Amino acid sequence: MVQAFQAKDINLRDLIDNFGIQLVLDEQFFREWQDDLPEITSLDKQLLDKVKTGYFNLLNYPPLLEGVVRMAIVDPILFIGDFYLAPLYIKAEESVHISDQDEGVIIKGKLDTLILKDQFWIMVIESKQAEYSIERGLAQILAYMLGNPYPDRPSFGMITTGGSFTFVKLLKGKIPQYATSKVFEIRNPGNDLYDVLRILRRLTQLAIA
Repeated sequence: MVQAFQAKDINLRDLIDNFGIQLVLDEQFFREWQDDLPEITSLDKQLLDKVKTGYFNLLNYPPLLEGVVRMAIVDPILFIGDFYLAPLYIKAEESVHISDQDEGVIIKGKLDTLILKDQFWIMVIESKQAEYSIERGLAQILAYMLGNPYPDRPSFGMITTGGSFTFVKLLKGKIPQYATSKVFEIRNPGNDLYDVLRILRRLTQLAIA
């Protein structure tokens, strides 16, 4: 009997049991978020400082919902990074349909996120769900990444609540494997958005190479 799951309801246990996905703790597996990161300009930093200031202003007017986070934080970062310009393109509300090797499990649903060139997924989580932090979106974004149309290449993702950001790498292979970066927090001293932009640019370079 075929089991069907909605991607929004999926959890890590479902992905482990039905797809054999494995967490990799070896730091060498996901070096891309640390190595060969491009520099950003002084103008980039000025604009990201404004994004950070705007985030703290938004916190004064709760609740901070997904649409607001996307409009005030994610969209400006993508604009500053030139992610709307060719050869990149962005798609939203993408359908996904994946199954395990024995066709016994099907995951389907709409991806409430942004996709850069079919290789990079960006997911926004409502800050009102902050008690789940980044973990709430991890299984969901991995489910969509498993539907990557280029299974022989690594795919990358970013999950954000607006105040926290983490990056994900997935290699499908015979046994799907994934790893995450450290979590970048807007509340940290300095501006972690500098690193977020640098990593976004680096991973996007790799995704479209």
